Amino acid sequence: MTPRIALIHALAHSVAPINQAFATQWPTAVLMNLLDDSLSADLARSGGVLDASMNARFVALTDYAVGTGAGAVLFTCSAFGPCIEQAAARHALIPVLKPNEAMIDDAVAAAITAGGSAACIGLIASFAPTLSSMPPEFPDNIRLECELVEDAMLALDQGALERHDDLVAAAAIRLRERGAQVIALAQFSMARAADAVAHATGLPVLTTPSSAIRLLQRRLIGDQK
Repeated sequence: MTPRIALIHALAHSVAPINQAFATQWPTAVLMNLLDDSLSADLARSGGVLDASMNARFVALTDYAVGTGAGAVLFTCSAFGPCIEQAAARHALIPVLKPNEAMIDDAVAAAITAGGSAACIGLIASFAPTLSSMPPEFPDNIRLECELVEDAMLALDQGALERHDDLVAAAAIRLRERGAQVIALAQFSMARAADAVAHATGLPVLTTPSSAIRLLQRRLIGDQK
C-alpha cells in the first residue's frame, strides 16, 4: 500500500499544482496537505535570511507530518533548501524532499544532452528568495541564467492566470536569447505556465511537481519507467 505523503506548503498557490500533478501522475497516492503561508511572508520580511528559528519551524512541521503517519514528506516552496535539509537529516529513514532537487537533476540531464560542455539552464522564479537559495544547488559545470518575475506572483494573487503565464513565457524567451537550452520553472505555483513556455520557446521545460512525483515514485514503489 502506498504510504501517506505529506505535502508541506509555504505558499497557498503551491497547493493546487502539486495536487493536480498527483491526480494525473499518481492518482492512487495517499496525500495530506499542510499550509503555513506565514513562512513565505516571514522570509520576505527578513530579507531572505534563513535563521535558526526558521530551521526549527521546518523541523516541527516535519515532525508533525511524520507523527500523523506520513512515510514521505515533500516541501513545495523552493526558497527554504537549508531548512529542509535539516528536517531531512532528522528523518533520514524516509524521503524528505526539497521541491526542486528532482527537477534540478532532470534539468541538468536535459541541458547536458542539448548542450554538452556548453550546457545552459534558464531558471525562472516569481518569489525573490528562491533565486538566493536555489542556484547553489546546481552543479558548478552548468551555466545558469536566471529571471525573476515578481509580477507573475502578483498576477496569481489577483487571479490573472493568463497574465501570469504570459509573463513567465516572456521571461523564458529572454533566457533563450541568453543561451538557455532548457527552461526550469523554480516554483510549484509556476507549473501551470509550462505549456505556454514550451510553445513560446520551443525548448524543453521542467517543472518541480512532475519531477518530484517521479522521484517519490522511485523512492517509495520502485522504478516507474
